Amino acid sequence: MHNTIIDIVREVAEVLALKYSFQPNKNGRTNVIQIKNLNEKPVKLTPVDSDSPKGVQQILKEIETLIGLDNIKQLLFEIQAYVEIQKKRKMENLHNEPIVLHMIFKGNPGTGKTTVARYIGKLFKELNVLNKGHIVEIERADLVGEYIGHTAIKTKEQIQKALGGVLFIDEAYSLARGGEKDFGKEAIDVIVKAMEDYKDQIIFILAGYKDEMEWFLKCNPGLRSRFPIHIEFPDYSINELVKIAELMLKNREYILTKDAKIILKNKIQEKLFYGHEHSGNARMVRNLIEKAIRLQAVRLIERKNITREDLLLITIEDIQEATRAI
Repeated sequence: MHNTIIDIVREVAEVLALKYSFQPNKNGRTNVIQIKNLNEKPVKLTPVDSDSPKGVQQILKEIETLIGLDNIKQLLFEIQAYVEIQKKRKMENLHNEPIVLHMIFKGNPGTGKTTVARYIGKLFKELNVLNKGHIVEIERADLVGEYIGHTAIKTKEQIQKALGGVLFIDEAYSLARGGEKDFGKEAIDVIVKAMEDYKDQIIFILAGYKDEMEWFLKCNPGLRSRFPIHIEFPDYSINELVKIAELMLKNREYILTKDAKIILKNKIQEKLFYGHEHSGNARMVRNLIEKAIRLQAVRLIERKNITREDLLLITIEDIQEATRAI
């Protein structure tokens, strides 16, 4: 990352009271942005009188509705602002330089990584950074072959599918496991080459658990400099998980009774306290809500007179049975 970009990011950071760490590479140049400790107050993404295209504004508004993820929301706004300002600088014949947008996502499953990757594809399409904006979601098995040369073929096929959009590789650290003879390293080599060959046509996002991704980047130091944007996805809080549950129900036209909401919060808190280290995620809540909806259907199916209110309400009974089953 060049000093002009660093200065821009620092100025934005001072205005928005964000904390950043700039990590130098072997050549002494700074090219990794580590984003942490955003203000607790949510930041509004879209200025009221923004000149951004309507498509961009609409996507940013959708991103704003996501529960939590304030640091990620802010980052997307910064990238959007930077891209548009660089376009204006180019029109005025001022020096402009595109920022490399390949990313590392670190966090537990169910913390919003795939959702954010999909929005990134849409946003960058509207910004004309990508011409399609689609996302190809893959994992190790989609890249690594069974014999010499097979991995390169499979990896190139996935890259071709993703051209014009985002290639999202989940559990990317698994590519570096398996020893010297493992074909995963061949996939990494093909990806690194593609980052140069198709630098204006594709964005790579590598995702996985925080510790494993840190290990992965240390195993192949060359990767860190090629992925300038590192984002940490924290586990959701209890209140955020309750809000996610309510939003899921609202989108499906269901409503929690007052007692059911209290029990839901208690059960989520219980699962976070007694569950495993990755319990604080939206996947657990989604499974619970989907189970509660099915149990409501079982509860109602034998009734003769089912009212509109019956169809809408998820009761304490539904939530209790769902939490026992999940």
